[in-house]
Amino acid sequence: MQVLHHPRVAWDTARLIVATVPDDELFDWLRSELGELLGPDHAGSLQDTRRRLQPWARTTPEAAAVEAGRWRVRLEDLLRTRPEAAEPLRSLIVIASELHRNRTGRPA
Repeated sequence: MQVLHHPRVAWDTARLIVATVPDDELFDWLRSELGELLGPDHAGSLQDTRRRLQPWARTTPEAAAVEAGRWRVRLEDLLRTRPEAAEPLRSLIVIASELHRNRTGRPA
């Protein structure tokens, strides 16, 4: 059995969430998958993230970093109370990262 470092899972997920904002199709898929895994409140919060970072062309690196930081904290808190979610979340992020890389040609 693999030991997961929950802060790393949270950080990787947070970075990927922000990286997918400009790709409507991928973001909507990820929002749906995370909503199923983590609950509808998280899906709603993802929509809020999109609103804060759109239009992407005007999003500064600082704003993207702040948003990723918000998600990192939120996900770390979630994994403290629901550690069983770490493995499915990590698996989802592996898939989503590969999709992102295939669509953009660069890692999240």
